[in-house]
Amino acid sequence: MDIYHTIIRPLVTEKGSHQASSGDEQHGGAYSFEVHPEANKTQIRQAVERIYNVRVTDVRTSNRPGKVRRYRFRFGRTRKTKKAVVVLAAGQHIDLF
Repeated sequence: MDIYHTIIRPLVTEKGSHQASSGDEQHGGAYSFEVHPEANKTQIRQAVERIYNVRVTDVRTSNRPGKVRRYRFRFGRTRKTKKAVVVLAAGQHIDLF
């Protein structure tokens, strides 16, 4: 899988911006990305390191199921996504915000 297809988009939320700025001298900040559903942790680590030119220390992933929504007179589902939280090495950051 290509590195540009592995990372779909960064997730810019209030919680994510707090996690990114809360890095101390031992740990770097944590950044959230929406990733391809079939990507594993190794592929996500390599993609972030190559695209943003940083060193990754930890990758946490979670599958987010789609929510049930009403559409006119029927019920539908939003799409399911995969979220990855990437922790960088100390002293490194990504300029997303």
